[in-house]
Amino acid sequence: MTMHINLSPEMEGFIKGKVTNGFYGNATEVIRDAIRRMQSEEIRLAAWQLAIRQGDEQLDRGDEIVYSSQTRDTITELAIAAMHGTKPLDPDVLP
Repeated sequence: MTMHINLSPEMEGFIKGKVTNGFYGNATEVIRDAIRRMQSEEIRLAAWQLAIRQGDEQLDRGDEIVYSSQTRDTITELAIAAMHGTKPLDPDVLP
């Protein structure tokens, strides 16, 4: 599908710079990568909002977990074990 879009001079310069620097082969690759990143961000945001709703529902039911130094230590141990495991890391905990 062919689309024609109008870009500001700043956006056009940014895209041309990515191609000139060799990071992308052409402007189409830059745009496609930008769209993929936006789609990924929408998925992450939806998952984050769902987690918040689930947490709110747990609190409403009284299913909260008391946070203590022991809870923190357990979470830390699980995170360290996950870092050294074979499972891929959850993208929500990556910087």
